[in-house]
Amino acid sequence: MVGLTLYRGLTGIGAPLIIHLLRRRLTEGKEDSDRFTERHGIASRPRPFGPLAWVHAASVGEAQSALALITKMLRARTDLHILVTTGTVTSASLLAERLPPRSFHQYVPVDRLPWVRRFLDHWEPDMAVWIESEFWPNLISETTQRRIPSFLVNGRISKRSAANWQFLPGFIRAIVGNFRLCLAQTEDEAERFRQLGADPVHCVGNLKFSALPLPAEETELRHLATRIGDRPRWIAASTHPGEENLAAETHLRLRDDHPGLLTIIVPRHPARGAAIATELSQRGLTVARRAAGNTIDPTTEIYIADTLGELGLFYRLADIAFVGGSTDSYGGHNPLEAAQLDCAILHGPDMANFTSVAEQLGNADASRVVHDSDTLTAAVAALLNDPQTRASMTAAATAVADANAEVVDRVMEHLQSCIDSLPAEEPDARP
Repeated sequence: MVGLTLYRGLTGIGAPLIIHLLRRRLTEGKEDSDRFTERHGIASRPRPFGPLAWVHAASVGEAQSALALITKMLRARTDLHILVTTGTVTSASLLAERLPPRSFHQYVPVDRLPWVRRFLDHWEPDMAVWIESEFWPNLISETTQRRIPSFLVNGRISKRSAANWQFLPGFIRAIVGNFRLCLAQTEDEAERFRQLGADPVHCVGNLKFSALPLPAEETELRHLATRIGDRPRWIAASTHPGEENLAAETHLRLRDDHPGLLTIIVPRHPARGAAIATELSQRGLTVARRAAGNTIDPTTEIYIADTLGELGLFYRLADIAFVGGSTDSYGGHNPLEAAQLDCAILHGPDMANFTSVAEQLGNADASRVVHDSDTLTAAVAALLNDPQTRASMTAAATAVADANAEVVDRVMEHLQSCIDSLPAEEPDARP
């Protein structure tokens, strides 16, 4: 507990710096000005009556993973409400559109003890579910001290992170030892959690495999499909810096052989849209930006979909998808989102965040690994030229997605007894 005591001391005396950093994030648009006090543990709404489960998901990816589980939990008890916390503005926007009735969002408090206690004093959750790997020591330990059962679901920890934690064995043991149960994504990660002090630990698979297909607005889907017509097209999705240039280079090499080729780029961070458009326009490409209100016309070569929450729309418009974040130490993004929406999948060599599913897709001949502009160009060209191979890869990817859809049910088997035992009384009746 020495490490936790030291951590609490540092977050206490570091309050001025923490507040300064929060305010700077606010000026940079990384915090929500309308709900900024939630980061100080000040709730912006009353606690609902009856049992309350708290689900914490760090950002967009974890939040999307949690949606299927949240739906299952609400179906398990009709008097249950669910508080969902995240730390980013983009995840809050996503959840505002996709959370089901009886669930609602708040920003997670920054991990200072007074703010954590204020948060827990107000919400008094009856159980806590942590998604993946964001471990806030004060928040976790304070939750345990209040005898709130906590579960780590879809636990993820890399070999490098586990090795780093070995330098602070008592500290990490004091954190992961607070979880009543740890459900890891893979057997390797389950063993790492055991070595760090979690107990019991089980492997039930990746909850992202059970995520519902990304949504799309039907009217807009029909409109865009009409604008594109029968033009050859492909998508570079969830791209990071450098990957847009790979997509542009591929387009430049293929446009003569595929007249009317349309390349759709969906940057992982939409705020980069204007800069990407400028950069690609300087390469002589005709670029349109969705966030700027530009439409797709016959001259459009690159369409930058720099809006939030519309990836499902563009996966439905293209049956060839390069999944970004996979070429340079970002760990890749979820390829099953493309698989669920009938895409043949390409990705780079770095899929560390989705090792298991990337292996499954590769073994099923549902994906191709590309390393640079040469291999990306060759892969896109091959799929544009061969509809039969494209259809075969798409069917194989869909089968992998379907085979993993029951992960959420395995998670629920472990959580069901706790959900069933939650108190039904109103919070005013509690001591």
